[in-house]
Amino acid sequence: MPVLPGQVEAQTQAGLAVEELSIEDLQTQMKSGKSTSEAITAAYLARIAAMDRAGPTLRSVIAVSPDALDQARALDAERRAGKLRGPLHGIPVLIKDNIETRELPTTAGSLALKDNMTGRDAPLVARLRAAGAVILGKTNLSEWANIRSSDSMSGWSAVGGLVRNPYALDRSACGSSSGSGAAAAASLAAATVGTETDGSVVCPSSINGLVGLKPTVGMISRTHVVPISHTQDTPGPMTRSVRDAAILFAAMAGSDPADPATADADRLKRDYAAGLSTTALAGMRVGVVRPNMRKELAARFDAALAVLRAAGATLVDVEPIRPQGLGEAEFLILQTELKADLDAYLATTPATVTARTLDQLIAFNTAHAATEMPYFEQDIFDGAVKMKGLDDPAYREALAKAAKLAGPEGIDAMLAKARVALIVQPTTGPAWLSDPVHGDQYAGPSASQLPAVSGYPHLTVPMGLVSGLPAGLSFIGPRHSEQLLLNAGYAYEQRAKARAKPGYAATVATGKGLEAAAR
Repeated sequence: MPVLPGQVEAQTQAGLAVEELSIEDLQTQMKSGKSTSEAITAAYLARIAAMDRAGPTLRSVIAVSPDALDQARALDAERRAGKLRGPLHGIPVLIKDNIETRELPTTAGSLALKDNMTGRDAPLVARLRAAGAVILGKTNLSEWANIRSSDSMSGWSAVGGLVRNPYALDRSACGSSSGSGAAAAASLAAATVGTETDGSVVCPSSINGLVGLKPTVGMISRTHVVPISHTQDTPGPMTRSVRDAAILFAAMAGSDPADPATADADRLKRDYAAGLSTTALAGMRVGVVRPNMRKELAARFDAALAVLRAAGATLVDVEPIRPQGLGEAEFLILQTELKADLDAYLATTPATVTARTLDQLIAFNTAHAATEMPYFEQDIFDGAVKMKGLDDPAYREALAKAAKLAGPEGIDAMLAKARVALIVQPTTGPAWLSDPVHGDQYAGPSASQLPAVSGYPHLTVPMGLVSGLPAGLSFIGPRHSEQLLLNAGYAYEQRAKARAKPGYAATVATGKGLEAAAR
């Protein structure tokens, strides 16, 4: 294994404890003079070397920034000169490797993009830098954000290998933001950034014991992010606390002329952390969706509901809406937009990227099947390449149908019928076994589809362990209700104190119920 950039310097700071520290904790150390951004950055680099490359071998970080320590030193110099950019000043952040950063290639986990060195920062990364964040490196992911194959194994990419869950190393870290989830859980950075099309922020956050916010589509720019769907794609923060998620979200949110969906973001964004309150749930009517689930998860959910009730919330059972035909409409949208959007993105990459269309990517994978397709193939790519384009009447019909079913006739209807401010339900079940033969074996319910398809916000907050594995509580609300969800999530989090740090066990004794579901 080659020496990581900064690894030698990092070893000198190996004794600095950064595990489980919040953004506020790190700022307190820097403000008091007890530490510096350089020392904190070096400590995270040492932790990546010890935990991700060696030790548990999480494989959650694809690459570290060659100038991470230089970034930190420059920010320390600004601090000494009295210039502070805000709560992220000097804070190291990891970025999912489908989001461009100027100093590293952006691979989406594929060998076809191993030389995709654009020299560009995605606008969300530029905003993080402007806010004072140190861009520490790039996280591993499910290759092509889990859109290549219906038989995929979440967390695997040809570039980065298989991400391992820090709570039980034989379990999935969920996709596609698996590396961001495992890295944040293992304190390999102060915070991480993921992306979601349907579930890829909230599932890995839930399964790795994190707070994850999938914002309203259009609050964070998607420019220079390897795309799946301009209708559903959005980046989002993945952190160990609600306050940290609020800080990161506020820094990333904003309008971008190159992404029309973000036109109102500057007007709508705010200081989300400033609005957090432990009394936010007092007097709030909260809708409760109870999906079918194992008794262990149901017991953990009941305990979370008791916390909400103790915090002053009025709980109202809500009958879940399961719109007929939504799944089929969503899949048609994703396949159609994948071809159009990915072709458009590849056209902007440097000449070193030789696969410049979806057709050429399929050919590349076929020619490099031993390294690109050792476990699963590319049936979703094969279907997407046959789609008829954004003017296809069937696509336009699916777009209108899905938006109506998930939004006005889905989340909005549930909220209105029960007269509640938001909905809570389990985010998903506990992590399943990573299985290269059978692919993903999702165990338990999923809360992601309606907010993903509607473009509405979705927050997950840790609600404790189920058979030694994390589970998350979802807070779902109407469009642009991020402050409401963060407030409610914070009030719950501060009472529940439900997050448990990972133990890096080889496996967990889970009982027959979970093992049967995992198989």
